[in-house]
Amino acid sequence: MPERAAPQVLYVEDDRIHLILMEEVFRLLPGWALRCAETGGEALEALASARPDVVLVDMNLPDMTGLELRERVAGDPALAATLEGVRWIALSADDPAETVRAARAAGFDDYWLKPIDVARLQHDLRRLLDAG
Repeated sequence: MPERAAPQVLYVEDDRIHLILMEEVFRLLPGWALRCAETGGEALEALASARPDVVLVDMNLPDMTGLELRERVAGDPALAATLEGVRWIALSADDPAETVRAARAAGFDDYWLKPIDVARLQHDLRRLLDAG
């Protein structure tokens, strides 16, 4: 039986402390590959060059919101087709019900609150990939 490829995660976050924390979390996840982007523009470039299994998106980026990033991907038919089946997770310290509804309506599979619970993150990433 062929070995499963390492799951690829793109983390889109402009806060350097959160980036460092996520890099450390992924050091505890052997077999997982983390790629980071600090802006929506960088994320679009990363998504055009390599297909991740999961995209973790901070909802408040310096150049666009997480919703705008998701909508731009959905609005590009070629990119959207390439990324079909990719799991999208919104990350935010805010959780007003209308924001969560908007994220789900834009195509996010889930909405996780910051600060990130490391054990839950590991569990939920595995669950997402098993469900995909």
